[in-house]
Amino acid sequence: MKHLHYIFASVALLLVTSVSAQEIIPETYCNPLDIDYTYMVYNSSKNKSYRSGADPAVVEFRGEYYMFVTRSFGYWHSKDLVNWDFIKPAQWFFEGCNAPTAFNYKDSLLYFAGDPAGYGSILYTDDPKSGKWTPTASISNNIQDSELFIDDDGKTYLYWGSSNVHPIRVKMLNKDDRFLETGVKKELINLVEEEHGWERFGENNFHPTLKEGYMEGASMTKHNGKYYLQYAAPGTQFNVYADGVYVGDTPLGPFTYMKSNPMCSKPGGFTNGAGHGITVKQTNGQYWHFATMALASNAQWERRLCMFPTSFDDEGLMYSITEYGDYPRFGPSHPTKAGQHCGWMLLSYKGNVTVSSSLTQIMKFTSNDDEVSVTELPLEKNADNAIISKVLTDENPKTYWVAKANDDRQWVQVEMLKPGKIYAFQLNFHDHESGIYTRTEGLRHRFTIEVSEDGVNWQTAVDRSNSYKDAPNAYIVLNKPVKAKYVRYNNVKVPGANFAMSEFRVFGLGSGKKTAKVKGFTIKRDSDRRDATFTWNEVKGAQGYNIRWGIAPDKLYQSWMVYDVNELLMRCLDRDTPYYFTIEAFNENGISQKSSVVKVE
Repeated sequence: MKHLHYIFASVALLLVTSVSAQEIIPETYCNPLDIDYTYMVYNSSKNKSYRSGADPAVVEFRGEYYMFVTRSFGYWHSKDLVNWDFIKPAQWFFEGCNAPTAFNYKDSLLYFAGDPAGYGSILYTDDPKSGKWTPTASISNNIQDSELFIDDDGKTYLYWGSSNVHPIRVKMLNKDDRFLETGVKKELINLVEEEHGWERFGENNFHPTLKEGYMEGASMTKHNGKYYLQYAAPGTQFNVYADGVYVGDTPLGPFTYMKSNPMCSKPGGFTNGAGHGITVKQTNGQYWHFATMALASNAQWERRLCMFPTSFDDEGLMYSITEYGDYPRFGPSHPTKAGQHCGWMLLSYKGNVTVSSSLTQIMKFTSNDDEVSVTELPLEKNADNAIISKVLTDENPKTYWVAKANDDRQWVQVEMLKPGKIYAFQLNFHDHESGIYTRTEGLRHRFTIEVSEDGVNWQTAVDRSNSYKDAPNAYIVLNKPVKAKYVRYNNVKVPGANFAMSEFRVFGLGSGKKTAKVKGFTIKRDSDRRDATFTWNEVKGAQGYNIRWGIAPDKLYQSWMVYDVNELLMRCLDRDTPYYFTIEAFNENGISQKSSVVKVE
């Protein structure tokens, strides 16, 4: 019935718009998710003030959704998985929650746990919208990254573990007797890095000194009588942070490694990583995997959230669709393509940017050892003496620009390399010495966005000059597309002492042709079979390339997006698994045909 409502509504809208000639704009969302992330109270980088969202636990309860996030001092509520409103609970853990877990038991009670001290106190409520929770006794000491799972028969399990040495463990609890332990306790799974390349520690699965990755963030999904134990590796700060799966016939195992791992990963593109997540079933039966993305500009713990559609194939393999994972995607209401890339491309890449003023331009990189190195870029000016800021269109969230002030005299202007039809914007604001800590009420991002075809005549496309919305990763879809070559952000006021931004992204479609198919795609599997080297011929007019791979020609579930280059060293393969690969090029006009699928033993 839900699909019929969608079809009837679409037909009705088509009848209206056929008269007005206005294009139908589908519901979309864009990663990282557009929510009001909380400022952190702890730090590991010299008292830096920054927002973060990580380790999501998302549950459906009575037809609606609740999302719990590390150290957020509350949680979010949604009716559609796209629009989220924050709920401040009547009382909560002193430091917020840490790697939380939540479970809906037969729509009667919603359970929650996530004490930062690791004591595993479980709370419950029958009305999460009220913010009122009742605590149970503390169930155990030193429980990190817990996952509460109650099976259909009422038997209760607690999975936990966050270590580069110790495995994921499970214990049974008595739900009906204050969650006391029953005595059943097992060690389940650990990393096998000599076989699984994606589990290796470090950026691109390489670290010069440390060799042990972290296994953490267990979560459990039951599907068709099978138990899918999910886990994250190798580290939250890395582009290769991902979620894998072991499958069992019982909640206690034994569990078998899924041959198409990792289940959810996003190593390339603008924002990276898709680990320490949870899988939730939408009311219409569609699964979604919410996970953690690395931002890591102010500190390695600076993170954001993402959401990808998840499915089970005919062999029971669990997989998430992450290709073009930080481009606009169809919303959960779409009847056939929910969560898939909607076809809007990046118009702003490498656009010429001028700004109102500049306190400094800084490029930051977080090293593998929790140390942050800083490189200041010299200010440049164009022929009109306007300040240039190249970092705002480079598809790198670790580079950013800071204005001299935070007032209505600050602006950013992007001259796109080619004109295009604009459908949406994503504004990625940066926290530069904001001086804000913990959950802070009343934060607002106020601005306008103008567009122009010639850089002289402007029209307002977005007016949030009096907005009350706090949107550090604002995703804004236009009511109808507009053709332009120039876009201009006009600041009113945003949180923090200075207006600062890491990326001004413009999505739509160019007026030219898609690129040609990639030729010369060559793959060499190295002596260490966890590694493979890829090269291909450069394609004229391409912004970048997307490699897809998997364990069969019809199971190309993995993807890796790169910009500009025509080579890649991949260190995330499983040693004993043959793979199939293909590649495509993309630009502002769309995506090319895929190359022929190549098998590599």
